[in-house]
Amino acid sequence: MTTNSNRLYVPALGPLYARLDPFMLPMLRIMLGLILIPHGCQKAFGWFGGAGFARFTQIFESIGYKPGAVWLTLVILVELVGGLCLVLGLFSRVAAFGVALFMLNAVWFTSAKGFFWTAQGFEYSLLILAVALVFMVRGSGDYSLDSKMSREF
Repeated sequence: MTTNSNRLYVPALGPLYARLDPFMLPMLRIMLGLILIPHGCQKAFGWFGGAGFARFTQIFESIGYKPGAVWLTLVILVELVGGLCLVLGLFSRVAAFGVALFMLNAVWFTSAKGFFWTAQGFEYSLLILAVALVFMVRGSGDYSLDSKMSREF
């Protein structure tokens, strides 16, 4: 990244921005993965105060996702395996696609409650969707296992 220091209010920050730029997308990708993984662990194993697989299966069925175990397994794969893939930068576009689909559903599901997450609204899901779309289009970047492979999605 080249920063035109003449455009900055504090031109002395230009070199710092340029030095940090290559690390920003990998940081965002890793943080997205690290946010998703605990949610998958809550559903799969009951960790971090989660209800675990059996209880989440019942929850999924009660809100109309039947068979609950199948839908829950898909969500766990997106959150846990997809999150791990994003952290590693491995098959990131596929993982981001799964996250985007999941977040589209989450936005739809929570939209009746309004925008703000404090009212269980969709703003958090919308942000995660936008971040997932970035990695679907851009890929995982230079600091990833994808960049070491001869091909990527």
